[in-house]
Amino acid sequence: MAIANRGLLLGATAVAITALTVTGAGLRLSEGQAFFRDSPKELVDEVWQIIDRTYVDGTFNKVDWKGVRNQYLNRSYTNKEEAYKAIREMLEKLGDPYTRFMDPQQFKNMQIDTSGELFGVGIQLAADEKTKKLTVIAPIEDSPAFAAGVLSKDIITKIDGKSTEGMDVNKAVTLIRGPAGTEVTLTILRGSNEADYKLKRARIEIHPVKSALQTGTTGKIGYIRLIQFSANAPAEMRQAIEKLEKQQVTGYILDLRSNPGGLLYTSVDIARMWIKEGAIVSTVDRQGEQDRERANQRSMTDKPLVVLVDGGSASASEILSGALQDNKRAVIVGSKTFGKGLVQSVRGLGDGSGLAVTIAKYLTPNGRDINKHGIDPDVEIKLSDEQRRALSSERDKIGTPADPQYAKALEVLTQQIRAAQPQAPQAQKKS
Repeated sequence: MAIANRGLLLGATAVAITALTVTGAGLRLSEGQAFFRDSPKELVDEVWQIIDRTYVDGTFNKVDWKGVRNQYLNRSYTNKEEAYKAIREMLEKLGDPYTRFMDPQQFKNMQIDTSGELFGVGIQLAADEKTKKLTVIAPIEDSPAFAAGVLSKDIITKIDGKSTEGMDVNKAVTLIRGPAGTEVTLTILRGSNEADYKLKRARIEIHPVKSALQTGTTGKIGYIRLIQFSANAPAEMRQAIEKLEKQQVTGYILDLRSNPGGLLYTSVDIARMWIKEGAIVSTVDRQGEQDRERANQRSMTDKPLVVLVDGGSASASEILSGALQDNKRAVIVGSKTFGKGLVQSVRGLGDGSGLAVTIAKYLTPNGRDINKHGIDPDVEIKLSDEQRRALSSERDKIGTPADPQYAKALEVLTQQIRAAQPQAPQAQKKS
């Protein structure tokens, strides 16, 4: 049976996007929206009902779920914020970090993050691990921030005059994003110099695929880095493979490191570009029913392939690498992956908020449940903390011989290419 819903979504961590099925309910304004806004207790009950019907574990992780309903519906709620707090408390009892509630803004951000495009200024942000300051990871090419000269490691101290001290990254993203054509002023600290950057927001298309033609001892090598399984990733992956095939590469390195996941159908589509036949992934719900996706005889290349993974490769990345490994289509190089083998369903609720619920687990083609374990690489090579810091500070070295994991992948690929090449017949000896 095929996985029918092409909204299936897979993601990285417990606090970001998880593995999801996006349903149509609530994504548009519903007739009951005003009702839920005025009746916060009904929203609490709606969330309870969804968990009761669809949660992957029929024991609710050994929680008295009916008792939870009585506990939270016996309360009085005067506003939706109180209901939101109660819902989060209720979900925490499951002990499942991937089953989570999103307020309307968080739900909207989740939908934007997986669409492959957004409206803003084009910067990737994070809170620095040590200083906790809001730091630019990198500007997106051809974006307003890129054109204005915003650089990696710039620190954003203010957004439209509002201090970012102690500000959550999600809050900062919400303030920076906005309609195309509107303006936002970022105060940026670079070294000891602080300056204002007045940026006009625009439609930003995120390109999840980066590719390059590289040279190895066996000839031309195709290097493809996939940073997210977003909606536009299959088209970009197809274009990258087509271009590299025309350039007559002898093999490929597919880099899935630090790829947190994304849409499930994207991982299936991309797997089909590399795998001619065989299973790709199956899902199992609490009734034990299985959906299975298979290759469709439409692979784009059968040339040797090495896949790079690490502890940041999660969910959809693990589906793809697991499928390639089980089908013996690729050699997996790097370190053990994140270990997220659960599937969530994301539903829009009546007031514009959203709910992600764990509804199933997924298995690799050989039936492996990799949740909390991950994909073990065929060839393990770990980076030291010093090596990770070096690559983080000099990102242009990623995917080059200065990148130890890439260098190992190139070595393995070279061996694969040589093994696949026909051997010249030995000259016959004359007697």
